[in-house]
Amino acid sequence: MSLKERITEDMKTAMRAKDSERLTTIRMIQAAIKQIEVDERIALDDARVLSVVEKMIKTRKESAAQFQAGGRTDLVEKENKEIEQLQAYMPAQLSDTELDALVAAAIAQTGASSIKDMGKVMGIIKGQAQGKADMAVVGAKIKAKLGG
Repeated sequence: MSLKERITEDMKTAMRAKDSERLTTIRMIQAAIKQIEVDERIALDDARVLSVVEKMIKTRKESAAQFQAGGRTDLVEKENKEIEQLQAYMPAQLSDTELDALVAAAIAQTGASSIKDMGKVMGIIKGQAQGKADMAVVGAKIKAKLGG
């Protein structure tokens, strides 16, 4: 079952269970997917659907931080619930040791020696760790290894 099909099935389940919060989140995912499909006239594969969900999580995290700074704990709570529901569609996250090994392997593969080579290393890791790791953390680890 593809990720899009799983999202559709989860929507049906949420409708039957009358779980309005979950249903709203799933409909937001489907709307974002449909928007891209209509704009680009393509059907999204699982990798693209994952990137859509990942982007939605990132947006929610940024919103939660802004609401926290503004003292709106009610909205922070809402955003955190949406993040939790969106995380259900993401693959298991890589551990720090797995991430360090991935960074070291990518650096060895590209022969990177300075921070100027960060783009090459990031390109390799992005394909292997998409959805499994926060790319900001990956970038920080690469900078630390390359002496940036």
